[in-house]
Amino acid sequence: MVDIRPWAEGDLSLLERLMGDPAMTAHLGGPEQTSAGSVGYWERQAEDQTVWETGWSVLPEFQGMGLATQGTTLAIEQARAEGRHRYMHAYPAVDNPASNAICRKPGFALIEQSDFEYPPGNILRCND
Repeated sequence: MVDIRPWAEGDLSLLERLMGDPAMTAHLGGPEQTSAGSVGYWERQAEDQTVWETGWSVLPEFQGMGLATQGTTLAIEQARAEGRHRYMHAYPAVDNPASNAICRKPGFALIEQSDFEYPPGNILRCND
């Protein structure tokens, strides 16, 4: 039986499969929903104030294309527009040159090196 109806909330997985599959979109210019990674920001207590913390993760096949820098720049702009906190921090591992470069490009200033627990139970030496 064939049914025609408007998209509904439960149809997201079907839409993602239809528009994200190379075979289904070969004549439409390719997949629409190729995900490359994630950039986010959240609140954190730093010393005596609440600040934004940001972080990113890009899949290996998409690294080196400037996507993390672009996403981080957009996250900074969005957080700034919210107007809730004056500062944003990032905590890349000291021995992660790519993430430290991402911090420099949108203008983060190095404050200090510190130990940071992430994930819980694992201590990393990070740049703040």
